[in-house]
Amino acid sequence: QLVESGGGLVRPGGSLRLSCAASGFDFSNSIMSWYRQTPGKERELVGSSATPTESALTGNFVKGRFTISRDNPKNTMYLEMANLQPEDTAVYYCKKEGSSGFWGQGTQVTVSS
Repeated sequence: QLVESGGGLVRPGGSLRLSCAASGFDFSNSIMSWYRQTPGKERELVGSSATPTESALTGNFVKGRFTISRDNPKNTMYLEMANLQPEDTAVYYCKKEGSSGFWGQGTQVTVSS
């Protein structure tokens, strides 16, 4: 199971930290990812984390504003977002990658003044 939390309403220029709490599988040895989706658009990859020290942020929109981290003893992955803009408004999902992969339910992030 994957449970995202930490979303909400934030003003432009603000920050949020999203959490993804995992259970029921070997989190430490799993590649985990963050995605986001806005209405009418396909879900897009924000970035992935293979280990606590190896993560890759792949979305062009990241521009140094987002950071992925994970705490394996807590079975939790994080997405820290800074300098948020209205175009960052989306539902953010975490995903366990791989053939046995699955999604969390998502958490809404709304950036608006």
